[in-house]
Amino acid sequence: MPGTVLLVAASPVGKGRLVDAAAVLPVLAAVAPAVLAGADTANVVELADPVEPQAVLTRLRAAAGTVGPLTVFVTGQLLLDRRQRLPHLALARTTPATARYTGFPWHWLREELRLRAAGTTTLFLDLHADAESWEHLRGTPLDSGRNCAVYGRIAPPPHRRTVADPSYMKAVATLLRSGHRPPVGQLHQQALSRITGERPGIVLAAGPPAVSDPHAAVSAAVRAGRHADADGLAARWEQAAARAHGAASEEALHWTEVRADLAMFAGDAARSCRTWLAVASTRLAAGQAPDAPAVEAAVDRAHHQWGEIRDPVRARELGPLLAEVRGRVPGRRVGALDHVRRQLRQLQTQN
Repeated sequence: MPGTVLLVAASPVGKGRLVDAAAVLPVLAAVAPAVLAGADTANVVELADPVEPQAVLTRLRAAAGTVGPLTVFVTGQLLLDRRQRLPHLALARTTPATARYTGFPWHWLREELRLRAAGTTTLFLDLHADAESWEHLRGTPLDSGRNCAVYGRIAPPPHRRTVADPSYMKAVATLLRSGHRPPVGQLHQQALSRITGERPGIVLAAGPPAVSDPHAAVSAAVRAGRHADADGLAARWEQAAARAHGAASEEALHWTEVRADLAMFAGDAARSCRTWLAVASTRLAAGQAPDAPAVEAAVDRAHHQWGEIRDPVRARELGPLLAEVRGRVPGRRVGALDHVRRQLRQLQTQN
């Protein structure tokens, strides 16, 4: 089965740059795609100094939707947004003041990878933090999701007026250029041993989760095309979580979100949209803020799925519900509510 490799090298242009992230790409590009992926063959997608968060999301979403092994190499720097103090991968136009709107929220990566089968996703990270995010991450670990094996490091801020070198990722790439990919944990340790002349910072080394995770059975059913079985399994876990913790608990809402994604995989955009709207409404009713990441993510996904509905009748039915929730949760996309209203007007002119 072919693998997929996503190479992301991102850092701000100008004096805010802490690391020369793009310097690692020529070294990674010299590695055979199959070795990068740990598979017989592989497709490689490269993002060099991306500008738009949505562009990164689109490429990540496409990579996450593949069924073979996925390896993501991310080199760059982290900033906290000033409103919620959440880690963002800084992109070309990102500044500390604009991180919320011009950076790539790290929780988007976690959300996109969360339904992948256990043992199929590996992240290699070489990240540098500014002073504020460094202090934050020393007490709050970077969350990349439960289904990923994560290796790498988060380096502290470099000396003033110094642009750091992505030495960990260069070491990984240099080791892989031999044509041999050792077990990922061993590769990680070998790379660390080559950067002993600098502070590694926060070392990331989390292996793949155990195959007893209930998500594995759901993912296996999706890969086999048994979408109804996958939804049935998720529904049973959703009901069990609701009985044990309450219908508005994170445990139950997680499985509701899984079912929304399963509807998308099954090609039922209307059901996916309706389920995401239910998640958003439940979170808002429970007192979560309109700009909370989980609320924004639910509404953004509902909006995206609404745009995928091909039946005008069902789209007209869900449009007013989306507009009502979108009015309360404007999200990060400028003009999102206006977009819904325009589309609704067009739908209403159709027979």
